[in-house]
Amino acid sequence: MSDLMDTIRTIAKKTDSKILMVVLDGVGGLPLTVNGDTELATAQTPNLDALALESQLGQVELVGAGITPGSGPGHLSLFGYDPLRYVVGRGALSAVGIGVHLKAGDVAVRGNFASLGVGRVIADRRAGRPSDEKNAEIVARLRAAIPEIDGTPVEIYTESEHRFVVVFRSQGVDEAGQGLGANLSDVDPQVTGVPPQTAVGGDPASERTAFLVNEFVARAEAVLADEPQVNGVLFRGYSDVPHFPSFADTYGLRAACIASYPMYKGLASLVGMDVLEVEGEEDALDGKVAALAAHWTDYDFFYFHIKKTDSTGEDGDFHAKVKKVELFDALLSRLRELQPDVLCIVGDHSTPSKLASHSWHPVPLLINSRYGRKDMAARYTEEEAGKGSLGLRRGTDVMPLLMANALKLQKYGA
Repeated sequence: MSDLMDTIRTIAKKTDSKILMVVLDGVGGLPLTVNGDTELATAQTPNLDALALESQLGQVELVGAGITPGSGPGHLSLFGYDPLRYVVGRGALSAVGIGVHLKAGDVAVRGNFASLGVGRVIADRRAGRPSDEKNAEIVARLRAAIPEIDGTPVEIYTESEHRFVVVFRSQGVDEAGQGLGANLSDVDPQVTGVPPQTAVGGDPASERTAFLVNEFVARAEAVLADEPQVNGVLFRGYSDVPHFPSFADTYGLRAACIASYPMYKGLASLVGMDVLEVEGEEDALDGKVAALAAHWTDYDFFYFHIKKTDSTGEDGDFHAKVKKVELFDALLSRLRELQPDVLCIVGDHSTPSKLASHSWHPVPLLINSRYGRKDMAARYTEEEAGKGSLGLRRGTDVMPLLMANALKLQKYGA
């Protein structure tokens, strides 16, 4: 555990105050033209604007200057875990999020269904974002065709849209004392116009896993050769069983997660949050608000995740991302009706539509409580957040700030 988390554990105290952390996934953006407006600044957000006028704002770097964070490191940072120390692959997060039990020696990996053209060149890394039903159909075909590879059991699971999870089950160690390792390179090059990469292991245990991964890719392409769009697989985010200090023990909080996508539920579960049942589609958001209201008296801390601000950015659709921001703005008054003592709005990384990918740019941070100083920011936008009283912060600063604003930290030292 880091020194800061050690210190927080010693001075955290229980109170009746409630913290609501809203993570607008990939909310940070860029203007399409020089001196233009970002998606956030373009959006019509009267409720966010009103909230900003009575809040503290700033900017957050989730990992460090110039470093583009994945969703896992970005969220870990927001939860107070140094993402350079606590490293976990996307595979384990997704697996745990859909209820898969991992045991020592197993390796989980996050997969994308993809569209491959002539020469195995990647035309679409997300295969047109197939429906969950199509995803399940493809997974069923792969399960039937690839139950094991060279004696290693293979489990394949639907996650969502183009995403799926594969777990390679360890059968113990071999005569040389080697099992499966998670130190291997990605198959997914994260760009189009090139073929999938060949996985390479970084140590003997991971060389075995790389063999399994490359064999899976080849077999999957053969099975899906008749598919017009979902005819390839890409892998990244390998991980074995991760271990984290308990969120509850560190902060003294009863914490709950409200999210739809498995990866985010998996991460919350790994740090010890209760994952609440959410009904309905991600876009509707009504199920998330209902879950929050139904459990409001049961917990001290709520992590409330909004996904589509990221998905539309990844699709390079500036105007669709604007609409997702406005959809959240329309929801905001219902969250405020619950009267959280501390309301935080932040992103886990930036996903500018201009780049159609995650980026290194800081994300805007808003903290609303009764104990904020005068702030010059007038809107929840990247530019206005740069004027805010919170300044430029590391992601790991967010939880201590929320705890302090909720009066959940005792004085440190004499």
